[in-house]
Amino acid sequence: MAEQPEKLTKNPHDAYFRHVMSEASAAEGELRTVLPESVAAEMDWDAMELQSCSFVPKELQSRYSDVLYQTRWKGREAFVFVLMEHQSSSDNLMAFRMLEYMVAIWNRYLRKTPGARRLPVVIPVVVHCDPQGRRWSAPTELSDLLDIDPEARAALGDCLPRLRFVLDDLGATDVAALRARQLTEVAKVLLVTLKIAPGNRQLGHDLLPLARELQVLIEHHPREFDQVVTYLWGVGQTDLAGFAPLIDQLGPRAKEMMMTAAEQFRTEGRAEGRVEGRLEGRAESLRDQLIIKFGAVPDRIVSLLRVAEVSQLRNWSARVLTANTLDEVFAE
Repeated sequence: MAEQPEKLTKNPHDAYFRHVMSEASAAEGELRTVLPESVAAEMDWDAMELQSCSFVPKELQSRYSDVLYQTRWKGREAFVFVLMEHQSSSDNLMAFRMLEYMVAIWNRYLRKTPGARRLPVVIPVVVHCDPQGRRWSAPTELSDLLDIDPEARAALGDCLPRLRFVLDDLGATDVAALRARQLTEVAKVLLVTLKIAPGNRQLGHDLLPLARELQVLIEHHPREFDQVVTYLWGVGQTDLAGFAPLIDQLGPRAKEMMMTAAEQFRTEGRAEGRVEGRLEGRAESLRDQLIIKFGAVPDRIVSLLRVAEVSQLRNWSARVLTANTLDEVFAE
């Protein structure tokens, strides 16, 4: 087998997304799909160069993942910033967050380009993946966040900031449509598994539409197949027997690779030792508290607890004592 896949247990969504989208060909396919045709036509795709940086603060890394590419657009220097939102609700302040990230990108550019008198274009893209399949419901334009009445909005006119980001809402796109996109097989598998894998108990059945793409990975990109399987073990709830329908389609090599990945995942889980065990124990304890106080806990909350950092679990545990609703516990 090829080299071992990147470890995904700390934050599987972030690691998987960044791993795939750090490959320019995968990012190109996604961007060609979601950007306006006139914008994509002027992009210098051959000049796409991944930047080794992230603008998401540590406290938000369980919710967002990002990649930044430097390229040229219409013959001028430009950046494309892609942010993935992979938690259980749309971020109402996403347009403001994107402005913050764009300013950070420009500041980074000015530090690296002393004497610059103009700023390069930054094209902001958000990929939204709700584990429960809900569609994006928050504003995509900064001006829509401003608390003003229609008359004031009309009077201020061009004085208002109107930043708008490009949204790729996976919750509004079915698996067939994702597979029909002009993407690499690796990118197609990424988007579909991000959409359907978290908390899924029947991945052996639900991944059957991806059999052809997964077969390509097994035959030509085995390391990428390892990466996919490691992600599935990390976020899904399907055991090896539950993968039987898919394994029957993919063959014995797939079964061997999946068993190897499963064992590696278990070994890495044991290697995390007491710290990881305490993290899981804290999450279980918090879930018990939530059940006692509010009754049944939705799957979206269980998924949120599964990938949370210890600081988040600590804050939520404190809020349980005074909160009247689940939303109050998990408010940003």
